[in-house]
Amino acid sequence: MAQRICVTGATGKAGRAVVAELLDHGYDVAATDVAVTRADREQGTLRADLTDYGQAAEALTGAEAVVHLANIPAPGLSTPAVTFNANVTMNFNVFQAAAHLRLSRVVWASSETTLGLPFDVPPRYAPVDEEHYPVPTSAYALSKVASETVAGHIARWSGIPFVALRFSNIMTPADYHEFPSFWADPRLRKWNLWAYIDERDMAAACRLALEAPAEAVEDSPAFIIAAADTVMNRPTAGLLAEVFPGVRLTREVGEFGTLLAIDRARQVLGFEPRHSWRDHVFP
Repeated sequence: MAQRICVTGATGKAGRAVVAELLDHGYDVAATDVAVTRADREQGTLRADLTDYGQAAEALTGAEAVVHLANIPAPGLSTPAVTFNANVTMNFNVFQAAAHLRLSRVVWASSETTLGLPFDVPPRYAPVDEEHYPVPTSAYALSKVASETVAGHIARWSGIPFVALRFSNIMTPADYHEFPSFWADPRLRKWNLWAYIDERDMAAACRLALEAPAEAVEDSPAFIIAAADTVMNRPTAGLLAEVFPGVRLTREVGEFGTLLAIDRARQVLGFEPRHSWRDHVFP
């Protein structure tokens, strides 16, 4: 029998990609979201408000694991208080319900913003890795930092692996036609060191986090999930030197290599980005 995975936030950009990835790999998916159309309901998506603990517990009942993506997804979409309170409440409810129901694993969406984004204050070094955490600069980022702390403690109490994925800016192939508009002024995308992640690679990272051996993720690790390259058509080292001249490059990154380090995800999860805007747009 196929393993049943609950996917929260299933009707959003990330959620739809993750649902498709899991179905393609033989999983049984229990999809849930607070924003559900008639078509979504006809396909079996459950409407649930995860700020209510009872609804969160009901959504997870019967699942073996959860990929938790439901949150206010970025700064500036609501007031700081609403963003922080809603995200932390949703995350606690899902984490607590998962522990109570004895799910085998929690994979959930943290954020690149926990690392210091936007980089109005330059990073201490580059590539920025997981040790650059925590540097929240918004209520949204703070909600993710607080939730990583909550996840770590509930993981220890319950013995259930919790895996936080610090996603970069999620892009679809339809978004790539916008990338040439960034090239004339490198400061337009300095806010996240010119990083991004293709939705298909993001979805694969979620699946890999579900499938990683328990001993590899038993300490509630967090992983940066980004594309292998930047959004720019110029060499990465030159971009860094021009925009952040005081930031030390700690190692070679390749001609167009990412400045959000994905080494840990590669080593532990077997994550390897397979998609690039360069396959869709001539640089």
